[in-house]
Amino acid sequence: MQSFCYFLSLSLLFLLSWLQHSNADVEHLDTMHPQLDGCDFFQGSWVVDDSYPLYDSSTCPFIKQEFDCQKNGRPDKLYLKYRWQPNACTLPRFNGKDFLKRFKGKKIMFVGDSLSENQWESLICMVHAAIPQSQFSKTYKRDLITITWTDYGLSITLCHNVFLVDLVNKKNVGRVLKIDSIKGGKLWKGQDTLIFNTWHWWTHNGSLQPWEYIEIGGKLIKDMDRLAAFKRGLSTWSKWVELNVNPARTNVFYQGVSPVHNFGQEWSEKSATCQGQTKPVKGSTYPMALPPAVGAVKEVLRKMTKPVTLLDITLLSQLRKDGHPSIYAGGVKSHDCSHWCLAGVPDTWNHLLYAFVSRR
Repeated sequence: MQSFCYFLSLSLLFLLSWLQHSNADVEHLDTMHPQLDGCDFFQGSWVVDDSYPLYDSSTCPFIKQEFDCQKNGRPDKLYLKYRWQPNACTLPRFNGKDFLKRFKGKKIMFVGDSLSENQWESLICMVHAAIPQSQFSKTYKRDLITITWTDYGLSITLCHNVFLVDLVNKKNVGRVLKIDSIKGGKLWKGQDTLIFNTWHWWTHNGSLQPWEYIEIGGKLIKDMDRLAAFKRGLSTWSKWVELNVNPARTNVFYQGVSPVHNFGQEWSEKSATCQGQTKPVKGSTYPMALPPAVGAVKEVLRKMTKPVTLLDITLLSQLRKDGHPSIYAGGVKSHDCSHWCLAGVPDTWNHLLYAFVSRR
């Protein structure tokens, strides 16, 4: 009898332990594939909505020249009228006043490259549209630009850091990408919400490559497989999150991988680029596969124990071949199929960010 009770106790303990781990796995999967009432936000299509855009770019004082396509002479406006519609639900409409109520007294920081800047400018335009008469300040400090609405105690900061890991100048060596180091992470502490992004700069070669050497495992090398380097750098970032983020204080998001539209064969339009595109790809699928970086991001996030919500914006953005500045980026020789017009696609990235915040 005693042996039976002992066996039963061990079985119950094992079952409880399994349930705890199982629940933790479910919570982690929810951040990897967030849903609302069983709805996948990231599977859907673009529909025309005459109430869009969410703000008038001509009245937003924060948009840099490269993203202000209307000011730069883009003649068409239909691209401004598209709303993302998930297949199985409708996203809660962005409510600037509700956003301000939720984030009163809070600090939000975007960390990454110019795609993070795209999303940062979009969000501060969306907030500004809700309170156009409210006073704000703009401050610069090292790699940080912060917009603060003093009436609400809300600050939204951009931290320019294209790799997330450290890029340093070493005497007698040159520029070194330290793939295992994140000393720059000290700038990210004390925030209530962090939104990270990196990828595009990992692919740059030639004159656009910003390093002479990569330092990995304590050794200097001239180059390595870029996807492997990206994944290693992202793993270093994940360790920083595990060590430095308290989920009870700080919500962490990863922006996802923003696509480019340089080659029309991707959407069955040979010799085309994003130039002259005025409508999205129809439907809910894109002819080409997802960029390989998407798989690397998901693999790294899957191994983390701290919750990081993935804004899985790749597919919905792939469908928007019409959303780039193209020749309307403000430069004489510019042809930008990488960044996005504002107002435009990044507003939807922030709409999704708001949807996740509003369900908590």
